[in-house]
Amino acid sequence: MIDVIIVDDHALIREGVKKTLSGEPDMRLVGEANNIPELFRVLGHVAANVVLLDITMPGESGLDALKELHQTQPYLPVLILSFHPEERFAVRALKAGAAGYITKESATEELVQAVRKVAGGGIYVSASLGEQLAAELKDTSGKLPHETLSDREFQVMRLFAAGKKSSEIAEQLSVSVNTVNTYRARVLQKMRMQSDVELSRYAVEHGLID
Repeated sequence: MIDVIIVDDHALIREGVKKTLSGEPDMRLVGEANNIPELFRVLGHVAANVVLLDITMPGESGLDALKELHQTQPYLPVLILSFHPEERFAVRALKAGAAGYITKESATEELVQAVRKVAGGGIYVSASLGEQLAAELKDTSGKLPHETLSDREFQVMRLFAAGKKSSEIAEQLSVSVNTVNTYRARVLQKMRMQSDVELSRYAVEHGLID
């Protein structure tokens, strides 16, 4: 039996996943969480074979959780289930330790196959994502500015681009305002920009914020 935990702040998504898995004789949903702290509380009481994880949630992001999960439970495969198209976040998620990436748009067709794949120790990627990964291996030059950022810098960039203030970001990430401003300075330097307005314009143009 493949025991699955889903982490998503949308109840309808969790219900949809539960319905899909309930039709499979070898799968069951054993836990639900609507944020990252709740995920770790669930993992303290429930054993799982696969975690389905959204990227964008209130508070700590799925990318941050990936790193923590990889450290605390390195053999627990994490399958990203996200609204964001593959080209925006998939490569970053896989590099952070995800065992696979599917979009919520394609989840109905791919979810069961993807869960079985990662539960068996494999990596699940779509054909288009596989081509993208192959292209990255062949040529790491010519990256877009946001692709040069670390995961934390990328997270901070998105928050500033969404109009958040340093104090709000500091509270959300549980770090000091000085730390946030240091990340901001690095982001602006790496992306060769001068202001949050430029970050916002760039993020909108490249579909990095909702």
